[in-house]
Amino acid sequence: MRAALLMFGSAMAFGLMAVAIRLATDYVPTQEVAFFRNGFGLLALLPMLLRPGHAPLRTQQLPRYFLRSVIGLASMLCAFWAIGHLPLSQAISLSYSTPLFVTIAAVLWLGEKVRIRRWAAVITGFIGVLVIVRPGAHSFELGSLVAVLAAVLSALVAIQIKQLTRVDGPDTVVLYTYVFWVPLSLIPALFVWVWPNGIAWLWLVATGVMGTLGQLLWTRALKLGEVSALTPISFTQLPLVVTMGWLLFGETLDRWTVIGALIILGANAYIAHREAVLARRRESLQNARAGDTPA
Repeated sequence: MRAALLMFGSAMAFGLMAVAIRLATDYVPTQEVAFFRNGFGLLALLPMLLRPGHAPLRTQQLPRYFLRSVIGLASMLCAFWAIGHLPLSQAISLSYSTPLFVTIAAVLWLGEKVRIRRWAAVITGFIGVLVIVRPGAHSFELGSLVAVLAAVLSALVAIQIKQLTRVDGPDTVVLYTYVFWVPLSLIPALFVWVWPNGIAWLWLVATGVMGTLGQLLWTRALKLGEVSALTPISFTQLPLVVTMGWLLFGETLDRWTVIGALIILGANAYIAHREAVLARRRESLQNARAGDTPA
């Protein structure tokens, strides 16, 4: 129950972050929103990460952190642009295609073996993406491909995080990501800089605080519970975003977005379930081998 509540809180925080990003882009460019999201996010993290007796500063993977941060920043800029320019429901629905690309990246990058059932789920998920994007249709928006690109880059980041956490703890990964993100995101922001004023500061602070809160709740939820059980809870972000898009921006929900989102979410839930099953099998096999080892 605690893990479920943490995952639900994470979904709400990420949903509110998306709304804050959309509101902030009415006042400042996307590049600047990304910089302030990272800056305020780092400020929100420092008191926790650098408290006495808990300073995750030691690492020997700085070049990897730099590469992870560059790719992550590119993904963030694409995702923020999509949130600012596409209907919120469409932008968030397409972001859920990230696990599909993670499966492909794990095969190509990490050499993982994926069986026919998970490939079938990936293909089904991509059908959902096509239903939302609808290339060739009259309503097709080129900007939707930016949201898909954000998902592709986010998948590469997920693989890199998996590699980094084999050596460093999760707090170390989070800390160095933000340490690199802040100066890196300042560079593109300087070319389009507009000083925020008035309520814009509220939305910019909210992007950093909600984003950081969502990350912290998400990592702690996964530490307590199984991915297969928690993944469907994370999808509650979508109804929140759809409702806020209707209330704040007068957006209507497109039926193709609903159908495509349901297909993608179903594929993701199955992939998470299969990964959990395989992880339990590996753990059981390792325990069996350990039990057979002579003392």
